[in-house]
Amino acid sequence: MIRHGFGWVVAALLNAAFVQSSFAQNPAPGARVQIKGELVDTWCSVTGIMFSAGTAHHQCAVWCAAGGIPVSIKTAAGEYYMVLRIGEDDNSVADKSFVKIQSHEVNVDGELIERDGVKYLFVSKVLDDEGVVDLTHEQNPISPFGE
Repeated sequence: MIRHGFGWVVAALLNAAFVQSSFAQNPAPGARVQIKGELVDTWCSVTGIMFSAGTAHHQCAVWCAAGGIPVSIKTAAGEYYMVLRIGEDDNSVADKSFVKIQSHEVNVDGELIERDGVKYLFVSKVLDDEGVVDLTHEQNPISPFGE
C-alpha cells in the first residue's frame, strides 16, 4: 500500500524505468558533457527526507542504490543529472557500478539527454573519483522529515 503523498515518487520511479527502457532500445543523440558532483540516491536527496549527504548519509545511499532507487549526480550548483548507465552496463536497477561509488565526489564524461525538464546521463567513463564526500554526522545530521 502506498502512503498518500509518496505516490508521486512511485510515479517518478516508474517513469524513470520506462524512460530507461526506451533509451536502451533506441537512444536519441545527446550532448557530450563532463559533470562533476556527488553521486546521490534520488529518494533522500530530492524528497529531502533525510537532509544529509556524504559520510553522514553514505550507508543509506548505498542501500537505496542497491535497492534500485535511481541515482543522480548532484552538482555544487544543486543541479541533478539522473544516471541511467555507467559504461557499457545496461543494468541500471541495483547496478553494482552505482553502489561502489555512492556518495563519492565524481567527475564523469557522458551523453546528456534532456526530456521534460529532467536531465538524463549515460556515463561513458568516470574520469575522477575523489571518494566519499567528507561530511560528518555533526556537520550534517540525519534528520528524517526535518525533525
